[in-house]
Amino acid sequence: MPECPELHLAGRYINEACGGMVFSGGVERSEVGRGPEVPFSSEAYRISATSRGKELRLTLAPLGPGQPQDLVFRFGMSGSFRLCPAAQLPRHAHLRFLSRESPPRALCFVDARRFGSWRLGDAWQPGRGPCVLSEYQAFRENVLKNLDDKAFDKPICEALLNQKFFNGIGNYLRAEILYRLKIPPFEKARTVLEALKDQEQARRKKNPSLTLSKKLKLMRENPDLLELCHTVPMEVIAAEKQLLDPDHSDNYAAFKNWLQCYLVPGMSSLRDRNGRTVWFQGEPGPMAPKGQTPRKKRAQLEADPEAQTPKVRSSVVVAPAGSRGCPVPRAFLGLLPNSRWCSYLELLIVWRSKLTSAAKLRL
Repeated sequence: MPECPELHLAGRYINEACGGMVFSGGVERSEVGRGPEVPFSSEAYRISATSRGKELRLTLAPLGPGQPQDLVFRFGMSGSFRLCPAAQLPRHAHLRFLSRESPPRALCFVDARRFGSWRLGDAWQPGRGPCVLSEYQAFRENVLKNLDDKAFDKPICEALLNQKFFNGIGNYLRAEILYRLKIPPFEKARTVLEALKDQEQARRKKNPSLTLSKKLKLMRENPDLLELCHTVPMEVIAAEKQLLDPDHSDNYAAFKNWLQCYLVPGMSSLRDRNGRTVWFQGEPGPMAPKGQTPRKKRAQLEADPEAQTPKVRSSVVVAPAGSRGCPVPRAFLGLLPNSRWCSYLELLIVWRSKLTSAAKLRL
């Protein structure tokens, strides 16, 4: 699922790719898009983007008379933006903005799984806290002053997904943050954060006149959980510069090389009370769900590019040449060329292992 780094990079991609472009006409919507019709049309307008947490706002600004139109997007599980020739629209392009040039190009909101959505207006979703990336100080204060909230009665791994306090943090970020601090994912959130609050108060008493540069140096050398909620997403942004081009072939490779815990072989996993898989190392913590045994991620063997995939008759189709040789349900074949999200990777691994087992049984 796209998290705050991906939303930030999507906004940067739009601003850099479309900054000098002029768009024209109305906004086209697919019949199955999860958002309203956009009542906007202009002979000439520009598009700009701003992200905040897990939301992205587009502003359509006319170059002549007329009022600007704002749209706020949530990416769901697979949303992204892509600029392409209007005559070669990608599958699942649910909202399209056409350029005035000839031949025209289209900025498309692409969402294969259709969990993403948009709404009219410039307001961010009510109830979301300050962004961990762009509003760090407000984010930190919002957490520390609300530790009595019932959200912090839960395990820290579940609290980290609460967008009221951790706007922009998602499943892979929480795993990486907790792993670096060696915090068990099912430790009580309030226990973890109250200790952090006490440390901060002691630090202020000891060094009341620290300059901003010294504070930043301490933050880099000895980061706490809230500081990592800011710096770890910034690492993703720095590591994934190629995400400015959504079709770049090295996207997932760069991301996979950066990961230290999430989906990494040797790490353990459990499902939290919301059904989300938590990746960690060591003990899960005192609030771990009863009746579950941590599962360890096994190392995956590198596939032989020359090997032929066994053909198995089942409810799936055999992937054609050029689709990475992995049999998957027909509905997912369209996701493979531009697949970036780890949930897809898990899905493909599961399907491959099941079908390989089935093929052996038939033999």
